[in-house]
Amino acid sequence: MEVSVLNIKGQETGRKVTLNDAIFGIEPNDHVVYLDVKQYLANQRQGTAKSKERSELSGSTRKLGRQKGGGGARRGDINSPVLVGGARVFGPKPRDYSFKLNKKVKQLARKSALTYKAQENAIVVIEDFQLEAPKTKEFVEIAKNLKVDGKKVLLLMPEANKNVCLSARNLEKAEVLEARMVNTYKVLNADVLVVTENSLKAIEEILG
Repeated sequence: MEVSVLNIKGQETGRKVTLNDAIFGIEPNDHVVYLDVKQYLANQRQGTAKSKERSELSGSTRKLGRQKGGGGARRGDINSPVLVGGARVFGPKPRDYSFKLNKKVKQLARKSALTYKAQENAIVVIEDFQLEAPKTKEFVEIAKNLKVDGKKVLLLMPEANKNVCLSARNLEKAEVLEARMVNTYKVLNADVLVVTENSLKAIEEILG
């Protein structure tokens, strides 16, 4: 699949790049995509939810009523889960939600996500660029030139670029990511994938 290379003004440079079919043209596997997204979201969870159990509540341990003849169920102390203000039965405890995925599964998931973007014609390739200073206005102007303003944009750069990152930081629908950090969730969450030429090479080196 060939894609025209644009400059930051949205104009064609006259060059074209070929998207590697081994990365952007595979048969997508929805199940591994699901697993990779699930792992990413699980890794974001703090896992600090905690409720007190019966033994952790500070309350009297006096038995509230007689064992028999009260006309109702037997009740223990005031910390009983069946009473208002009592403990919670099988409540949440701090835990680690992360789980392991094999490297080949993650790679297949990322290739599947990139293939979906290619099938949707949602990949824009631009020549490498730099910003002299962090200016949100310049980043917005680039997005308008590329006709991706108003959409969720994921910009992949070959390496960390402080000025570009700071320029996009205040924009709700824009995110800048190093090509080596590309992941399934970020790709699928974006409406449009904007990739610089060198980032495309980096992706091919990582996933090829």
